[in-house]
Amino acid sequence: MTDHASALAALQQADSFFPGGAMAFSWGLEALRRDALVVDARTLAAFVRTQALRRWATFDQGIVCAAWRAGDDLDAWREADALCEAMTLPEPLRSGSRRLGRTLADVHARLGLDAARRLRDALAERASPGHLPAVQGGVWRALGIGLDDARAVSAHTVCTGAVSAAVRLGLVGHLDAQRVLASLRAPLADVLSRDAPEPAALSSTTFAADIAALRHAAHDARLFAN
Repeated sequence: MTDHASALAALQQADSFFPGGAMAFSWGLEALRRDALVVDARTLAAFVRTQALRRWATFDQGIVCAAWRAGDDLDAWREADALCEAMTLPEPLRSGSRRLGRTLADVHARLGLDAARRLRDALAERASPGHLPAVQGGVWRALGIGLDDARAVSAHTVCTGAVSAAVRLGLVGHLDAQRVLASLRAPLADVLSRDAPEPAALSSTTFAADIAALRHAAHDARLFAN
């Protein structure tokens, strides 16, 4: 049976109108555009597919799930957060994930969510880095979002963040952006039909985007933070 409260809360989190701060980040896309490696809808689709299937599916969703399962156990939540820190090697991606995680915790704390206040306090005390997937898992569970809905929202926001950045960079228009998202529906549904990887099995192989994010930091004229 559908949990309508979970679904409605999930839709709110997935809405680009939600003030999570993601619009400041391109996750390497801006540098790939500068290097003429992502130039149109076809190459954008390849980029987003790689981010979704070789980063989110194999890494981010595992962190989201571990943090979600931690519930009120802050030590278990910190373990998931620490793993995200250790396995996110490029500094621009680490700092971007931390900024977004802290922003998400702060927004929900200001909206009155007790669990988000506890996370925000822990992050303020530097007790944990506060990576986005870890904060998503902890906050979304506290909002009553079920694990499957949390995974779906996490996947959706990764993809919409990438195509939104592409539109702002002038790579594609809004219709092509929607076509890219539609092309990922089936492969992501297949991923979501299976269990998320356990923490010991996490991996990420988005090498081009990782290198691009590192190179991006050296450029003075930038639209995005990474």
